[in-house]
Amino acid sequence: MASASLSSCSSSSIIPSPLPTPTSIGGLRRIITTGACLFRHRCAVAATASSSPVAFSKMKHWKEGEYPGFSEVSVSHLNNKKGRRTPFKKKIDRKNAGNPWVNTVPEALSDCIDKKQWQQALQVFEMLKKQPFYLPKEGTYMKLLVLLGRCGQPGQAQQLFDSMIEDGLEPTSELYTALIGAHSRSNLLDKSFALLHSMIELPHCQPDVYTYSILIKACVDASRFDLVESLYKQMDDRSIVPNTVTQNIVLSGYGRAGKYAEMEKVLLGMLESADSKPDVWTMNTILSIFGNKGLIEMMERWYEKFRSFGIEPETRTFNILIGAYGKKKIYDKMSSVMEYMRKLSFAWTTSTYNNVIEAFSDAGDAKHMEYTFDQMHAEGMKADTKTFCCLIRGYANAGLFHKVINTVQLAGKLEIPENTSLFNSVIYACTKAEDVMEMERVFKRMKDKQCRPDLMTYSTMIDAYQKEGMTDKVNYLEQEKLMMAAIQSNDRHNDEEKLELLPN
Repeated sequence: MASASLSSCSSSSIIPSPLPTPTSIGGLRRIITTGACLFRHRCAVAATASSSPVAFSKMKHWKEGEYPGFSEVSVSHLNNKKGRRTPFKKKIDRKNAGNPWVNTVPEALSDCIDKKQWQQALQVFEMLKKQPFYLPKEGTYMKLLVLLGRCGQPGQAQQLFDSMIEDGLEPTSELYTALIGAHSRSNLLDKSFALLHSMIELPHCQPDVYTYSILIKACVDASRFDLVESLYKQMDDRSIVPNTVTQNIVLSGYGRAGKYAEMEKVLLGMLESADSKPDVWTMNTILSIFGNKGLIEMMERWYEKFRSFGIEPETRTFNILIGAYGKKKIYDKMSSVMEYMRKLSFAWTTSTYNNVIEAFSDAGDAKHMEYTFDQMHAEGMKADTKTFCCLIRGYANAGLFHKVINTVQLAGKLEIPENTSLFNSVIYACTKAEDVMEMERVFKRMKDKQCRPDLMTYSTMIDAYQKEGMTDKVNYLEQEKLMMAAIQSNDRHNDEEKLELLPN
């Protein structure tokens, strides 16, 4: 392995002394308790006992239609059957004097975008376009295109782009880049390259280094390194120099593919370059690669090497280390990094707490998982989708299915975005409860919300059906999974044509 030759720099160790690698979680509990007290106030909370997984019998753990957070009332804020006002309607009603639409509709649109509520955002945008004061703005379209790309809605992004042209706005390289990003995020490479060629043909929409970086990332994610080389050549022909962001993307791709020799070659090129010097993001990228693969020694060796380059760690660097140690159940090192963060005055973040919650979640330790979540809330850290995914899985691992219900209901109240990861965690909880009917209902809800199932979704459900001996449903899902793979690879058709391939 190419990176095995890297030298270590002992002076830059994360912790001053060598660390043991125990399997006990007690030290981590101590750090959470002590750290929280230091941050807020001194208290005498000592978390020592571990929660035991609760045995459960094969029975329904919730009533028909009760499953958390997926009722029309608690989740769908636009289709509330009891007449409760939507969030942006409340803002409108609060202002009755003058012309409230001038302030409230743009404000509501911004709110929906911030919360990644793409359906609501498009509805509010249509309301905005009908107002007499409306003038099309490039910035508004840009924000919506980026939102739709992040939410996996390339078809909606294309429709929005076309409507922008109809509104009389001229496309720019930035808008085209956002549209390419929307398709690239959904692995629609053919469409992305077609848009690139369209840009090249327009004198005022020429691609830049950001455009190519987005395309390179899509190719890297699809392991199409041959296309990466062709894009590099095209950049060179157009005198566009790759920057550090571009190179970090390629580094990440080679690392995830296990091409460590190529990864080190790119890194050495960065060290010799004047335009793409390695930075802390480079460091974080490589640490994430080895941390996610569970290659702890390699991760630590690369950490030392980057320190020898003069690159200082940041909060995210420590969070990567904490997450890697947590996944491998090396709790003492996990705790030591957290203590080291406090020593260097690095504040614990949402990601820090998420890593700790995930460690307790994997262990089925509901008591200390709850305690960590409470401390996170007390410190003013905002929970995100990963927080709730870990909580749901943790309660499921502990057999506390009534708390799964409460947790997803809380996620609905806090307007946590319903994405594939969140639905996967709920489906996982259903399988742990051996409740196939609820699993199917959540899966249907997932499709209704236009959250695209992934390999994790299908593998979890197929395992559940196999345990129940439901061979026909296993075959059905296997067929649907193959259809989904075919859809993602055949990106010459639009999204509506692709969905027609799926079984009803």
